[in-house]
Amino acid sequence: MPTTTNPTALGFDIDRLQRLRDAIGRDIAASRYDGCVLLVARRGEVAFHEAFGFADRASARQARIDDVYFSMSIAKQLTNAMVMMRVEAGDIRLNSPVADVIPDFAQKGKQSITVGDLIVHKAGLPFGLPPIPPELTGNIEAMTAVACTLLPEGVPGTRVNYSAILAHSVLAEVVRRLDGGKRPYRQMLAEDLFAPLGMKDTSLGARADLAPRRVPVVARDRRPDMFDADLMEAVPSLMGEDFEMPAGGCLTTAHDFYRFAECFRRGGELDGARLLSPSTIRLMTTNQTGEMPNGIWDFARAMCGWPMFPAYLGYGFFVRGEGAYFPTPFGLSTSPRAYGGFGAGSTCFWVDPDRDLTVVYLSAGLMRETESTPRHQRIGDLVQAALVTE
Repeated sequence: MPTTTNPTALGFDIDRLQRLRDAIGRDIAASRYDGCVLLVARRGEVAFHEAFGFADRASARQARIDDVYFSMSIAKQLTNAMVMMRVEAGDIRLNSPVADVIPDFAQKGKQSITVGDLIVHKAGLPFGLPPIPPELTGNIEAMTAVACTLLPEGVPGTRVNYSAILAHSVLAEVVRRLDGGKRPYRQMLAEDLFAPLGMKDTSLGARADLAPRRVPVVARDRRPDMFDADLMEAVPSLMGEDFEMPAGGCLTTAHDFYRFAECFRRGGELDGARLLSPSTIRLMTTNQTGEMPNGIWDFARAMCGWPMFPAYLGYGFFVRGEGAYFPTPFGLSTSPRAYGGFGAGSTCFWVDPDRDLTVVYLSAGLMRETESTPRHQRIGDLVQAALVTE
């Protein structure tokens, strides 16, 4: 575990940090969710790393800072990094057609879809699960084979249509084939990303040694929402060590994911291991989708009355962007250049390069997405409000 620095020395107000603790405590006491781990760092020093509530409310198991969480969609940023490492190696370009690597993908109007389209969700692949048995959602080759047969939902490149699972299975298959198909994708992640960054407690699939610290996936709010509660609980139960769902099937800890995010805050290097260049990171953290909205939120805009707001996707991360849009999971008071990711009903991380902040939040007890995302926004604003020295 990282050594924690006196928060005051890093510019945080102790009383304002207590407001953050109190807000989390009230939510857990009200059973909005079960528990969480929050890590806040500045300039590479950890100011706040605490666990709250329950890892498993049913068994009264208390949350600990080294708990292992199901990543949900923050795993997508891991695969995006793997793709960009291949771009930097000269193996592929962002504007390369996917079919250059996976020839069968050039079916039914998908021949011009690029690797970059997949990253920023402009490929027209569907949001939900494809017509495939649930146990095959962790089989990259099977998922890619299905993706090859599908019609795109609209003209590729013309709209942002978030693909919850399928797009990143195809991206992982691109990376795997560029490697010569010699290694399973989970091994590639472990050797090429996790090991250099010292992410010792992170895996794609259910690594056996992590089982004792694993936090169960339980939907605390089962009302209809973006994701089906039964499905969200069922997918982790399918996970074995060889289960490969790059879009969300990782296990990780707050400290491990902090190391991933911190590598990007530092310009692509951490503890002497360089994964990417600063120029590539600028590309990954700059808005590439203009003012296009993200179709995933159409239902929420209709249900909750939210206004239209831009997707703000870079070639790797969601970007905070300009404007006071709602929801903004990294916080309204976070700088426009901030970037990160968030996962269904539970996980969120972000980097604010203007204030040298790195924040990771992993929670137990899934909330509805229309409530979880505003929760992340509030936590982000509370973190920013506690930082009183520039």
